[in-house]
Amino acid sequence: MIDFSSFFEQNQDGDLAPWLPLLKTQITDGLCTQRFGDLTAWLEAYRALPPLSESERETLNIILDKSVSVSAHLAPHTQQAIEEQLQALIPWRKGPYQIFDTFIDTEWRSDFKWDRLIDHISPLKNRTVLDVGCGNGYHCWRMLGEQAKQVIGIDPSPRFIVQFYMLKKYLGQDAPVDIFPVAMEDMPQDMPVFDTTFSMGVLYHRRSPMDHIRELKNTLRPGGELILETLVIDGKLGEVLVPEGRYAQMRNIWFLPSVPTLMSWLKKCGFSDVRCVDLNQTSMQEQRATPWMKFQSLADFLDADDRNKTVEGHSAPLRAVIVAKKTQ
Repeated sequence: MIDFSSFFEQNQDGDLAPWLPLLKTQITDGLCTQRFGDLTAWLEAYRALPPLSESERETLNIILDKSVSVSAHLAPHTQQAIEEQLQALIPWRKGPYQIFDTFIDTEWRSDFKWDRLIDHISPLKNRTVLDVGCGNGYHCWRMLGEQAKQVIGIDPSPRFIVQFYMLKKYLGQDAPVDIFPVAMEDMPQDMPVFDTTFSMGVLYHRRSPMDHIRELKNTLRPGGELILETLVIDGKLGEVLVPEGRYAQMRNIWFLPSVPTLMSWLKKCGFSDVRCVDLNQTSMQEQRATPWMKFQSLADFLDADDRNKTVEGHSAPLRAVIVAKKTQ
């Protein structure tokens, strides 16, 4: 099992302390091998990762500001063993990662999104940050690379949790970044302790987007900043797409608002200084199948004759990044 003890020890007297008893139960439930049959094999791959020798550790070079990468002079058998265990967790959705000589070419070029938003948000240096729906934690590492004081990611998928801690073994076991198998709706309701909260790629999966926005607000200190990234449509105030069936072959898609509508929702929920800092139609360079994610991807979800439409006839995926402040 993954060892979370250092996190609990470091936070037993801080702002997160009231969450810790519940979090222990959430981790146990979220990483239950009886609920998730493949979890046993994933944890075996995690445990099989080889430790680095003292001489190998002395050559470590970790980069988190321009990319997420680690290099060192490894013995060939060590490099091979690391790559084999990382491959056991395929598919890898978010990234990319350079782990020694292994390039994990993930389905999403998550660095593209990061580059589009980073210059438009408050500096993360010395801030406590929450990343909701963090996947395997790619953006959490980039947040740490911006010198955040502490980064916490939450995502209910156990595969993503194991992927993250496989990488943390080499990117920094003592680094102040952790992710937990917790859904947003299961976070404590009275814990406004974060300076910055990210929610990227979550809102359209929620049956009640207003509830999600209010839940995000509850995580922030007064004056804290929300970065909300989601699918939107090109439209006027009040316009929202509610797909009757799938959207781009995705199930569980509920509300795709126009940007003015989304901004009005945030204001109604008590946010101020609401602004759209990026609007981008997803390209097949940003989301695609790779050897590390061998299943269908964006090219399969778009109309073959008109790449500006999904296979269902909706407008192709358009994503907005909204930045807002929690009203004092």
